[in-house]
Amino acid sequence: MTVATARRPWARAALWLALLGPLFFLSYGYANSVAAARADVPSIVFGWEHAIPFWAWTIVPYWSIDLFYGISLFVCRDKRELDTQAFRLLTAQAIAVGCFLLFPLHFTFTRPDSGGVFGWLFDVLLGFDKPFNQAPSLHIVLLIVLWVRFAQHLSGAWRWLLHGWFALIGVSVLTTYQHHFIDIPTGVLAGWLCVWLWPERAAAPWRDAALARDPQCWKLAGVYLAGAALCAWVAIDLGGWALWLFWPAASLLLVAANYAVFGANGFQKRDDGRLSHAAQWLYAPYLLGAWANSRWWTRRAPQPVWVIDELWLGRVPARGQRDGYARVVDVSAELPLRPWREGDVVRPMLDLVAPTPQQLRQVAADIESARGRGEVLVCCALGYSRSAAAVAAWLLRSGRAATVDEAIAILRRARPAIVLRERHRRALGLMMREAAPPPAAFGEQTA
Repeated sequence: MTVATARRPWARAALWLALLGPLFFLSYGYANSVAAARADVPSIVFGWEHAIPFWAWTIVPYWSIDLFYGISLFVCRDKRELDTQAFRLLTAQAIAVGCFLLFPLHFTFTRPDSGGVFGWLFDVLLGFDKPFNQAPSLHIVLLIVLWVRFAQHLSGAWRWLLHGWFALIGVSVLTTYQHHFIDIPTGVLAGWLCVWLWPERAAAPWRDAALARDPQCWKLAGVYLAGAALCAWVAIDLGGWALWLFWPAASLLLVAANYAVFGANGFQKRDDGRLSHAAQWLYAPYLLGAWANSRWWTRRAPQPVWVIDELWLGRVPARGQRDGYARVVDVSAELPLRPWREGDVVRPMLDLVAPTPQQLRQVAADIESARGRGEVLVCCALGYSRSAAAVAAWLLRSGRAATVDEAIAILRRARPAIVLRERHRRALGLMMREAAPPPAAFGEQTA
């Protein structure tokens, strides 16, 4: 037994399992009984689903998720990882059961009889499971949460075996005639939401949550909330395949929440320039639009521009587009920095919002630290606003510009299309008034 294994919090894992296990069956059974007592439980089923075959043997992978559920608590290496996993499982239960009670659905297919071991497993399942508790599929919600945990601990052939078996579990919810298709994407969405709420390599969105004070944040939150409502309305009105619009609706709703409450932390952009897996899934429709918007507005001027000394200003580079820059300082919150290298700095800031004086001071110091090792690229989605404000902050803090107007003038000579509005000017002015160390704090000026 290795030291790492000996220190695993197994006793704590057993306590969590003793809490989560009974809670799982009690809450799940309660939601089932409430739906069964109703006479008007609807169904959402597509015509093509009638062609889905019934495979009795897939009851084995279907049942196996219970085993993975219990083991997932004991593979955790420390208390923090264990508690994160437990809270993800607890959140999965709360979200799924809440949906079952608020929006119950009914499974409509008749399951063929099956004998032998498979038939016995179905009989045990039907002993406590009714044809309700449909969307989101709790099986799929747990599959996402468990897959993330086990994939973190496995590599090589074992990890590929995990992927294969979990894919089979995902298929089994259809081939055992337990769920209709609508339950799967809703389960995936809910599963990633659990992981997003309890991240490990990024700040939890709720940790520093606070109501935004900037009116611009509330204006943008309203715009994204309206977009989410429009997508949801079209999905409900048209039905059918238009139900996929609930994905961009959820994505835009989360973006609105970021502007109103969570801030840049909600995008979960890590120090290595990547967004968390949960954020990539949850924000995928928005991220696609943000990337397309970035490339469209910069299509006539895609290359970074030289500003002063070894400093360059531009959009977030794609792979193969950062050659020539020793360091990158990235202030975009929503776009990943794919060609990240050791020494690059990631300071996420919300789009279309003026950075705070504290953010400007920090990124100015980051830019100064990156200098002296070669060319430095300061970037955001377009290279017109957030990154321009960052460079302006550095120009002021380093003494290369005496006033905000002078700093902006230097930037406009390099890139006339920069967008620094009055709110950016106020933030830069506040930054200098709140703390103005002498230029020597930023090293010697260079020509």
